[in-house]
Amino acid sequence: MKTFKTVVLLIAATAVLAMAPFETISTDQDRNQNIVELASETESLSTLVAAVQAAGLVETLQGDGPFTVFAPTNEAFDALPDGTLDTLLDPENQDMLVDILTYHVVAGKVMSGDLSDGMSAETVQGSDVTISISDAGVMVGEATVVQADVEATNGVVHVIDSVILPPEEEESSY
Repeated sequence: MKTFKTVVLLIAATAVLAMAPFETISTDQDRNQNIVELASETESLSTLVAAVQAAGLVETLQGDGPFTVFAPTNEAFDALPDGTLDTLLDPENQDMLVDILTYHVVAGKVMSGDLSDGMSAETVQGSDVTISISDAGVMVGEATVVQADVEATNGVVHVIDSVILPPEEEESSY
């Protein structure tokens, strides 16, 4: 019964989120694109693409994978405190940027149907992120999934509405 309720919640959350007022990733184009190509063709993920480039992670995220990427929108990056994004994009802070971006990536392909409330997933960065499922939708840490299950040739993308920070970064002065 709990599994059925979870599936119903996921379907309802996906339906509600599909009507969100942002550019969604086209599911027609994604079947022959890797994660970076898919994000590069989605205007609402252009800041993420710039950050991935600055971090030197393009080649990695174009690799075989599979990867699950929790992709923050441009609005998610805009919501960071003033100056934070510029600081992160500065070449001298590349290690910090890599830590934050790899906290948005899980090894393997994790579709929304694979999720359960309270589950923990180890990120490529090394720290765990907690998944929450409720009537309000699916949360990854403190971020809400606004578009789920966008498949790429080397994994899956779940678009989120905020940048999530690794536990040790949360206490930082950002």
